[in-house]
Order: sequence, then structure tokens, then C-alpha cells
Amino acid sequence: MGERITFLPSGKTVQVRPGTTVLRASREARIRIATRCGGNAGCLMCKVQVDPEQAVALSPPSEAERRKLGPLLEQGVRLACQAKVCGEVAVQLPEDPLKAAIRKQLERQRDEEELW
Repeated sequence: MGERITFLPSGKTVQVRPGTTVLRASREARIRIATRCGGNAGCLMCKVQVDPEQAVALSPPSEAERRKLGPLLEQGVRLACQAKVCGEVAVQLPEDPLKAAIRKQLERQRDEEELW
């Protein structure tokens, strides 16, 4: 048997071996999480959000995570390259920057249209 991780907002769930990093699990699920440092906690691009109630389903933060994320850890932010799955957990992926820019532009246009 294995551990289960669900990636939000897609809802895709995969089973992985205990101790698999969230980043590796995302690759097994064919979900892209950006990274430049090769999983060494150097670039901070692979941040994911976990509900504090589910935080126990991930390994405790590594020293590298503590140094890099500081108070963000208390808000449920983890580095996918460092956090290891050790239970059933769901993680929220950040919105793709291009999609976010398009969404914001569409929201602005809608708001402007409502003003007229």
C-alpha cells in the first residue's frame, strides 16, 4: 500500500511510497510544479499550500525549509522538493503566472464593463 496525495485545483490523486517528496509525487501524477534548483530548496519556486489540519501528513519541515520559508510555514506553505508524504494529504498548487495574469486582466475588463 502507499500514501495518497491529491493535487488541487485539478483534484488528481496518486498513491506514492511513504517518504516520497511532493515534487516527485507531482511528476508521477504528471502535474508540473516549477523548480530551477533540482530539488535542493534553493529557488523557492516549488511552494505549495497545505491545510494546517493535514500538515501531519507531510514530514516535518527540513532545516532548509525553515530557513527559506520562516513564518510562511505557519500559514501552511511548504516546499514541494522538501516535504515528504507520510499520510493522506491534499496540496494546493500555485496558479500558473500566465493564467493568473490573464485572469486578472479579464476581471479588470469585467469590472470596467460593470461601471458603464
